[in-house]
Amino acid sequence: MSGLLLRLAGPLQSWGERSAFSPLRETAPFPTRSALVGMFAAAEGITRGNTAGLKKYEQIQLTVRVDRPGTLLEDYHTAGGGFPKERTAATSRGSNKDAAVITKRQYLSDAVFVVAVTAPDKLTEQLAAALQRPHWAPYLGRRSCAPDEPFLLRRHTNDPEAELLTGVPLTAPEPRDPKAETIEVQFLRERPLPHDGPAAAADVIEVNDIPVSFAPHGRAHSGRRLYRTTEPVSRLLAGPQNTLLTRLIDYAHAEEHA
Repeated sequence: MSGLLLRLAGPLQSWGERSAFSPLRETAPFPTRSALVGMFAAAEGITRGNTAGLKKYEQIQLTVRVDRPGTLLEDYHTAGGGFPKERTAATSRGSNKDAAVITKRQYLSDAVFVVAVTAPDKLTEQLAAALQRPHWAPYLGRRSCAPDEPFLLRRHTNDPEAELLTGVPLTAPEPRDPKAETIEVQFLRERPLPHDGPAAAADVIEVNDIPVSFAPHGRAHSGRRLYRTTEPVSRLLAGPQNTLLTRLIDYAHAEEHA
C-alpha cells in the first residue's frame, strides 16, 4: 500500500450530500467520498454510466486534514429565466416549466483541506498519472469551483497519513505562544485511531456518501462512518502566510529531486 496527497483549496468549494434537487443545495463541511471518487473517475475518463468502473475505488482509504474550514456562503441562483417556454427547465410531466428555476446554493469560502489517499501501489500509480493529466478537469464539488495550485502535492508516498502530521505545510499561522510545539488540527478518518493514541477520542459521524452509481437518472449512495479527531501537528508545518505558496511548491517539488 502507498498513496498520494491532494490539497483542496480555492475561493469556493461545495460538497453536496444529496443527489436530489431541492430549493436549497447544501454543502457538507468537508470533501465527501462521493465527490473525491467522482474526481478520480473523471480524471481517468470513466463515464457517469459506468457503474462497474467505480468498483476499484472501494480499495481507497481517505483521510482529510482540515487546515481551514472556511466560511459558509449562500448564493441566490436562477436558471432558465428570460427564455421561451421550450428552453426552460423540464418538468416531470414531460413539459417545460415556462419560468426560472430558483434555488439557493451553499459554498465553503476560502476553505483548505489536505487529503491523504491510500491505495494499493498499482492504483496509486494510475490515479497519480490521471490527476497529473486528467481526462476531465478536477473541480471542488462543482464545475465552477476550480482548485488552486499546487493541487497534486505528492504523486507517491509510502505513508500519506504520516505526511499529514509531519510533512505537508499547514495553512495556518504559527502559534502566538513561542513555547508551543504543536498546533491542534482537525482530522476526518475512515477508521478509528488506536485507543491508546494521543488523539484516540473521536466524534463518530454517519454520512451517506459512498457512490454506488453516478448514472444521471439512477444516482445511488451507501453509508459509512467517519471519525473526527483533533490532533497535535508540529508547529514547524505552520509559518508566515506570505511564504505559504513557496513552502507548498517546495514540498511538491521535493518529490522530483528525491
